[in-house]
Amino acid sequence: MFQKLQALEEKFEALSLMLGDAELIAVPTKYRQTAQAHAELKEIIDKFREYKAISQEIAGTKRLLEEEQEEELLEMAREEFQQLEEQKARCEEDLKLLLIPKDPKDAKNAILEIRAGTGGDEATLFAQSIFRMYSRYAEGHGWTVDVLSVHHSSVGGFKEIIAMIQGENVYSRFKYESGVHRVQRVPETETQGRLHTSAITVAVLPEVDEVDIHIDPKELRIDTYCSSGPGGQSVNTTYSAVRITHIPSGEVVTCQDEKSQIKNRSKAMKVLRSRLYEKALQHQQNEIAQKRRAMVGSGDRSEKIRTYNFPQNRVTDHRLGLSLHQLNTIMEGDLDTIVDALITTERAEALKDQKIA
Repeated sequence: MFQKLQALEEKFEALSLMLGDAELIAVPTKYRQTAQAHAELKEIIDKFREYKAISQEIAGTKRLLEEEQEEELLEMAREEFQQLEEQKARCEEDLKLLLIPKDPKDAKNAILEIRAGTGGDEATLFAQSIFRMYSRYAEGHGWTVDVLSVHHSSVGGFKEIIAMIQGENVYSRFKYESGVHRVQRVPETETQGRLHTSAITVAVLPEVDEVDIHIDPKELRIDTYCSSGPGGQSVNTTYSAVRITHIPSGEVVTCQDEKSQIKNRSKAMKVLRSRLYEKALQHQQNEIAQKRRAMVGSGDRSEKIRTYNFPQNRVTDHRLGLSLHQLNTIMEGDLDTIVDALITTERAEALKDQKIA
């Protein structure tokens, strides 16, 4: 493992020299790529150098313990040695975490898709509540939410809503939300106070650039039609809504949120690219018999991941076996406690095979 760290340090030093090369600076694209690679290595190299410095201090303290005769100085050296050993152990754990391969999709924006499932009107109202929860969560992290498509129910809920979440490392935290979310509460329309159970599905996809997946324009059928629903005077007067069908896969994406047909088409293409990328990735994973699924789950949409029990003010994440009696704050977007626990669990699973010699 230390050989790997030393190799990374050599690479880091080489990249540092390259960043000062005038010829590289003259080529913005290559300079940007080099700077990004340098920045990605900096944290682990800083930690590795800290580890080596602590190891040197430990070696010096050992020599002092072997040579020193005065008891008072020996006691001070023993205390220092103990502190250094503890620092070294913490540093090793940090290095193990930093050596876990990062998901290259983590830095991407995310496309959030929420659909009402079983439960009729109550499911559409819950879909609306969950979208509000995610919007508050995004707002708390300084991310922006851009609605791409929405289909309302007769009671004002969402049959389906698709949105783009944009910001720094959005996908790294939203990716754990894919799955089935179940709600247990008394609907506002329930006169006898009976508890109902409804469900919605959430899918979170990384935004995919054109360079990530190629779509042949000849394989697309693009239809335009008049928008429907809220939107002002232009609704039903211009063919601004867009429906894109990817003929080989049968995937269909619609977008009517914008008054501009060009903008709707651009948004629909982003969703289509992400869906096709997800399908291609899943196919690849199946072909190579991907290693056993981590405890946090695969993000399969059919997997029940969380239950929201309103009478008990309780949220249970079934992947973790974690129950929190703070539903009110979670519905206001305070999701970090759950997300942090999922990240910690995922890292713990990945650490099982990590060793530092």
